[in-house]
Amino acid sequence: MVEDVARDLRRERRRGRTGEAGSESSRHPNYRALKNPFLPQPVFSEDQVAAIHDTALRVLEELGIKVLLPEARAIYAKAGALVYEDSQMVRIGRDIVTAALATAPKSIQALAGARERDLMLELGSMTFLAGAGAPNVTDLERGRRPGSLAAYEELTKLIQHFDVLHMLCPSIEPQDIDNRFRHYAVNRAQLTLSDKFPFVFARGTPQVEDSFEMVRLARGLSQAEFQAGAYCYTVINTNSPRQLDIPMAQGIIDFAKAGQVSIITPFCLAGAMAPITVAGALTLQHAEALAGLALSQIVRPGAPVVYGSFSSNVDMKSGAPAFGTPEHIKATLGAGQLARFTGLPWRSGGGSAANISDVQAAHETQFALWGSVLAGATVCIHAAGWLEGGLSVSYEKLITDIEALQTVAELCATTPGDADAIGFDAIAEVQPGGHFFSAAHTMARYRTAFYEPLVADWSNFGNWTQAGGKTATERATGIWKRILADFQPPPAAAACAGVLDEFTARRTEQGGAAPVS
Repeated sequence: MVEDVARDLRRERRRGRTGEAGSESSRHPNYRALKNPFLPQPVFSEDQVAAIHDTALRVLEELGIKVLLPEARAIYAKAGALVYEDSQMVRIGRDIVTAALATAPKSIQALAGARERDLMLELGSMTFLAGAGAPNVTDLERGRRPGSLAAYEELTKLIQHFDVLHMLCPSIEPQDIDNRFRHYAVNRAQLTLSDKFPFVFARGTPQVEDSFEMVRLARGLSQAEFQAGAYCYTVINTNSPRQLDIPMAQGIIDFAKAGQVSIITPFCLAGAMAPITVAGALTLQHAEALAGLALSQIVRPGAPVVYGSFSSNVDMKSGAPAFGTPEHIKATLGAGQLARFTGLPWRSGGGSAANISDVQAAHETQFALWGSVLAGATVCIHAAGWLEGGLSVSYEKLITDIEALQTVAELCATTPGDADAIGFDAIAEVQPGGHFFSAAHTMARYRTAFYEPLVADWSNFGNWTQAGGKTATERATGIWKRILADFQPPPAAAACAGVLDEFTARRTEQGGAAPVS
């Protein structure tokens, strides 16, 4: 009897999902604007956080940071920093940093291609991004291969499909496009296939200005309108330890001048590019992040900046980076404390060092994810699909990681606890030894009560075997293939293709723009 009722309920749920009877009651969770429901977890005492901050200021004051871009050194000098041209070292006083933290905005409105996709980047909000910056892409059908424009476009479509991925990102490098023209192809893919907040590479002023113009054209903005709002973002990585290279320094300057978002992120691997202790690695990370933040605020007080953290450890036997480790999680928790100390929105990093989408990959990624959630990260990059420590993005892992992200997103929703939800009448209706499958309380809610899994299979062993005995990774292949087959870009995004193509054709004829190194 119980089995029969359960089977009937499953049949009804399937009908609802396919648009037949009951589809008007289908579940429609909102994953677009998440607020973190968890209290941030500390790893250091308040005194220790203050000591890390103070030591980071001492690093900048007494040791300094090497800045390879002459323009950036001149900007620091104008603000009162001590600049040594022979060594390219810049010593930044704590008064400069304090002034920068006072002008950096605590809340950033990120304006996407559609107003319902806009984001508010601030402490307490939570946004997830797919794996980014990989040279390779992989899936079960086509194998591991160098990144291409076709793969970049496919990943952009997948990112657009899932609301729990809130911003676009440089998922992979389209290596089949000359680097003088690559930014045109990447920007076109983002702006015509998606209405989410786009990414722009900081690879020299000519490419940045091209990219800004494409965003303006796609959004129908004047120069003044563009500079009055945040319409795109970049990620700035320092060269740990204590070095800011030419493209990254120029990127901070270019984005600050234009009023666009810079996520300033040192990449500190404890034991390699940073001290081997979590506290030591965070001290170096904090100093480098503050140096970049200071540059942005000197250029334009109030420029939108996000405090960045991506610290983990290395395997001391091989030197290979590791992710999802206890040290990675502790560093993320500590970074959250430092970000809250400054009051700024901040970015964390997920990811995995596994070589394929397997249990190690899932384990590492989900531990890193929970570290970000419990640390109160505003932005978590590499939350889905990232493998090999960033050397590849996996289509299947993107799908299976979405399951974890959607589970976290579900925890952001309010859990009803009123009298109706407590359900005394339902308990009274069902006699001892009975079941709740056909109770009125159940029948009124069964279509929408529970999260619908994306890739998980809840069937028993016999049914699973008869259906082919596929693993979650194998099932994920069918999911991403169906999404790509059915994909339709947002109409407003698709409509801007013509104006972008005209701009690209003109700039290509002029020779494009080579990246700066």
